[in-house]
Amino acid sequence: MADVEQNVAVPDAAGNGSDAVNGTAGRFVSSPEGTALAYGSLLFMALLPIFFGALRSVGCSKSKNASDMPETITSRDAARFPIIASCTLFGLYLFFKIFSQEYINLLLSMYFFVLGILALSHTMSPFMCRVFPANLPNKQYQLLFTQGSGESKEEIVNYEFDTKDLICLGISSVVGVWYILCHWIANNLFGLAFALNGVELLHLNNVSTGCILLGGLFVYDVFWVFGTNVMVTVAKSFEAPIKLVFPQDLLEKGLDASNFAMLGLGDILFCHFFLSFTLSLKKNTRTYFYTSFLAYIFGLGLTIFVMHTFKHAQPALLYLVPACVGFPVLLALFKGELTEMFSYDSSDEVLPHTPRLTHFPTVSGSPSSLANSMQSFGLSTPRRRRHTPSDM
Repeated sequence: MADVEQNVAVPDAAGNGSDAVNGTAGRFVSSPEGTALAYGSLLFMALLPIFFGALRSVGCSKSKNASDMPETITSRDAARFPIIASCTLFGLYLFFKIFSQEYINLLLSMYFFVLGILALSHTMSPFMCRVFPANLPNKQYQLLFTQGSGESKEEIVNYEFDTKDLICLGISSVVGVWYILCHWIANNLFGLAFALNGVELLHLNNVSTGCILLGGLFVYDVFWVFGTNVMVTVAKSFEAPIKLVFPQDLLEKGLDASNFAMLGLGDILFCHFFLSFTLSLKKNTRTYFYTSFLAYIFGLGLTIFVMHTFKHAQPALLYLVPACVGFPVLLALFKGELTEMFSYDSSDEVLPHTPRLTHFPTVSGSPSSLANSMQSFGLSTPRRRRHTPSDM
């Protein structure tokens, strides 16, 4: 979720949010109904990856498969992220100023074409597992690239997949071609897939890390939107699925509409943490997650309202950070769980990874001798964690 736009909301592709038809210029401007539909759709689409990505992320955290474990963001990563994002943003701004926007976007389109297909395939995979007919064979495949031979052979790529994955890949490829044809629906599908995977695969370890991350992005967002024209310029020039778009003239022009409102895919990790924290309390409630979820709705709705009122791009984190941090903290203070919230570390809930072998033992004989050999190398079968009814 290295999003260079980071929560910029722009009234439309032309930067104009008026609500009437300018007869002199002959330029079509959206109706109030079309504008309300666009903003409501952007708000709804922004909430989808938060809710479903957070639920899937908790499932990944409980997985015993090391490849499914989410990547944990440390406090050092959180402190570095706004600096890296600023450098990336300003670099893109210089690229658009020096080189032709058409060629840059063509190169980026091919790059995100590949990434979008993979992200959308991964997003569709759980759904495909449910709807895949049981009577159809699900064959297993392996893509293996190695370098060298004999003892010096080294794996470059080792990817295992099955028939379900191939179907997901085929559907995603069709969406990819649609994206290359520059349709806004395909752009949103890829953008939602990126956001959902980001929430699912990235993980905050504690509240302090979340506060560091959001505090840094708060300053980053406000500076680049209000202090310079860099953020808005990149947002309007960068044709990539890192922003959600919806036409304000959809009611008048249908799917061929071109007067877009846009919303950058921004910080949505903090809500997931409160879901993880609530589950750690071993209580039959998800109070903190729903509170932070409602706070996100409030903050994003306030962003859209201010943006539409003043007809100017708004840094969404200016409104989201106080809401997403303040509401859950006030709730914890009211319930007397503030100390417990800030002392909770979600990484303690993650099972340890299986130890890696530096070399492989040569084993022959019966299964019992194999078991003894594994124990001698510290590879005894890991104990399963016992769940009590309160964990559910």
